[in-house]
Amino acid sequence: MTTHTAPRLTHTPRPIEPDALAELRRTDDAGRPCVPYTATEDDAGSPLRCCLEPITSGERIALVSYAPLRRWAAATGARPGAYDEQGPVFIHAEPCDGPAADPDGYPFSRTGALRTLRRYDSDGRIAGGRLLEIPEDAVAAFDTALDEAFSDPEVALVHVRAVEYGCLHFEVRRP
Repeated sequence: MTTHTAPRLTHTPRPIEPDALAELRRTDDAGRPCVPYTATEDDAGSPLRCCLEPITSGERIALVSYAPLRRWAAATGARPGAYDEQGPVFIHAEPCDGPAADPDGYPFSRTGALRTLRRYDSDGRIAGGRLLEIPEDAVAAFDTALDEAFSDPEVALVHVRAVEYGCLHFEVRRP
């Protein structure tokens, strides 16, 4: 009998930090109050940025505006200027367990999906990017693309985004 073991990820996908989630569950980064609702079949499969899992119909979620670079810059002293942006993300309406301790792959990595890997330097300015069409071996493809990004010593973090909507899926920081 063979045992399937999850592939070991070279880089760590980061969800939204718990302190930021607590704030977003009150007021989002656009200053609007959080308005939780029950997910429908239309929401099912969309990415949750708190646990890096897909939405399941019937769970309590919220769609909030999130400024990932702004929050990172506040913690690091970076000054992203015009690169500071905010966009919509789904989160659980109540605290959840967060991502799996030993994920079996990079989040939201459906074969054929298009992702952009946007690189940022330590000042929070865009330092390049790359388009990735996710192949069958998504782990190897993400590992290669992220290794490539971090081979540039100026790159401090990478945002992985959906091409179709531009929304942030997850962040990876320099190892």
